[in-house]
Amino acid sequence: MDLGPYTSFIATSYLAAALVVVLLIAWIAIDYRTQKARLRALEESGISRRSGRAATDMP
Repeated sequence: MDLGPYTSFIATSYLAAALVVVLLIAWIAIDYRTQKARLRALEESGISRRSGRAATDMP
């Protein structure tokens, strides 16, 4: 498949887009782990989530 004179531009564009997607996935994974750790720390300090209770338990 010959892309003509634009081969390097097309390949670079696809590589840049793939890099951005990988970085976004990594960022989301790291943020997820950070948020889980912060939530665990809050729960260990005695703060509980309201979403963890049943509707019948609420005052």
